[in-house]
Amino acid sequence: MKRVVLLAAALLLSSTTAFGTGVWVEAESFRDKGGWSVDQQFMDLMGSPYLIAHGMGKPVADAVTTVEFPESGTYHAYVRTFNWVAPWYDGEGPGRFSLRVGKRTLPEVLGNRGREWMWQYAGRVAVRKGPVEVSLTDLSGFDGRCDAVYFTRDQGDVPPADSGELAAFRRRMLHIPDTPQRVESFDFVVVGGGIAGMCAAVSASRLGCRVALVNDRPVLGGNNSSEVRVHLGGVIEVGPNKGLGRMIREFGHSRGGNAQPAGNYEDAKKEEFIAAEKNVALFAGCRAVAVNTTGGRIASVVVRHIETGEETLLEAPLFADCTGDGTVGFLAGADFRMGRESRDEFGEELAPAAADRMTMGSSVQWYSVDAGEKTDFPVFSYGLRFDETNCEKVTMGEWKWETGMNLDQIVDFERIRDYGLLVVYSNWSFLKNGLRDNGEFRNRELGWVAYVAGKRESRRLLGDYVLKQDDIDKHVFHEDASFATTWDLDLHFPDSLNSVRFPGREFKAATKHVHIYPYAVPYRCLYSRNVDNLFMAGRNISVTHVALGSVRVMRTTGMMGEVVGMAASLCRKYGTSPRGVYQRHLDELRSLMREGVGRKDVPDNQRFNQGASLKAPRALRND
Repeated sequence: MKRVVLLAAALLLSSTTAFGTGVWVEAESFRDKGGWSVDQQFMDLMGSPYLIAHGMGKPVADAVTTVEFPESGTYHAYVRTFNWVAPWYDGEGPGRFSLRVGKRTLPEVLGNRGREWMWQYAGRVAVRKGPVEVSLTDLSGFDGRCDAVYFTRDQGDVPPADSGELAAFRRRMLHIPDTPQRVESFDFVVVGGGIAGMCAAVSASRLGCRVALVNDRPVLGGNNSSEVRVHLGGVIEVGPNKGLGRMIREFGHSRGGNAQPAGNYEDAKKEEFIAAEKNVALFAGCRAVAVNTTGGRIASVVVRHIETGEETLLEAPLFADCTGDGTVGFLAGADFRMGRESRDEFGEELAPAAADRMTMGSSVQWYSVDAGEKTDFPVFSYGLRFDETNCEKVTMGEWKWETGMNLDQIVDFERIRDYGLLVVYSNWSFLKNGLRDNGEFRNRELGWVAYVAGKRESRRLLGDYVLKQDDIDKHVFHEDASFATTWDLDLHFPDSLNSVRFPGREFKAATKHVHIYPYAVPYRCLYSRNVDNLFMAGRNISVTHVALGSVRVMRTTGMMGEVVGMAASLCRKYGTSPRGVYQRHLDELRSLMREGVGRKDVPDNQRFNQGASLKAPRALRND
């Protein structure tokens, strides 16, 4: 019921507000988004989501809204936009679009110049007082983007460029109160609607907790959703606690593979899985933007609707960070690591000699389809040159198309995603327009290109225990053994041939799989060592970079979530902390993990994708 109420509230808010001489329009709040999509991936850095015209080279339908002008007159229009190829190309970019006000299209082409997010002047227009239709018209299909539109009677009245000043200006224009006016209380707040977050919420719910599940996308499942399209890896129902993982049968896909048609990822199944839980309130399309702490504990989290800007304060005695990026922990001051530890720090032979900031990268997956006749694709050449010797003669790209390993996966994430798009379009353009023998590609067209990047690694929150390679190699016994890892030690690094062809601009990864025996990870890796009431589940748990190579796949992260939900129920039952469960209630947690909370009437019809061989000795193999 909470989910319906939240969405209804979102529909009541206007996309337009007036203040002084200006009229502000948030692009993500357009009434009819047409073919444009809301992109919230970078709102922590730029202060807001934006609309993106992701047409894979074909212009998308107009985004349309109604703007209420407070008085008649001539208005100057400014649009906050970004020439997204600027990091690699000095000329005009491909993300072109225009602004139409009433029946007039303003003269300036937008989104194709400048080197950073900027206020671009669109032109002036005379309007009558009252409602006027405003539209964004995509001119290329190549990911033009619009954050906001500002109409002003004074041509010199340009909104600020500085991010802090702009955030304050935006709140003033949208009349957003300094503190959320809506407050809700729960037993447990789970932030992040990927596989780990879903399982944490439902596990706690089935054990009697009232749970808020916060998800900043319109679909659940994170990297396993139709937006990113990564299969569920790992094996469930193994190890000392075989009750863990049975829950995943209830929503897991029955067809495997990466970068496959959207239906293979069965988003509706995940939605039904959450909707069936009467104790779970889903805050869909909401992102955690602030955390309030007191005495080393989280008191509340502020979540903001990604389309309306409406903010809600969620209070609880317990929280779980299932964001992948460790966002809640970071905002709460939790200890964390990024990058690779040195070989000596934890005695890991797979670690580098010296610590560095390298991470596993993010993938922009894609595939093409046979159109049955010759198809065209625009010439796309914006700073990345492909030719007969270095092009990728393939009809799809999945996990190996991976970027950003040497960049910051938080601060540089938009650039990382955009480089992934640049590579796909540039290579495909050459295959269609430049390759001499291109018969294989003549009748093909892009069928799907992700604009939500699949991220593997960023912050890792530190717990009372840090899992390391030695634990896995030696199969070290831990009294608080919880979920079992079955995936090989699978650490990605830049592909050597791709590095030769594109030095410093790699876009493909390689890996070596180090076989493991299934190994149960300590429960102490699932809660923060310095934020007293914070759990974590997903790729942001307390592990080294090397150990992350084994625990990061999604059937495994789902089992992490189950354990966290069980522990949260014990915290509620005994009025204790996550650490208190380890110190005083470990036997009861162990009983819950062995029994599990998944339904027992669901057959196991899932395909187990590549994981560890359950009997294989430790060995290296190339993949």
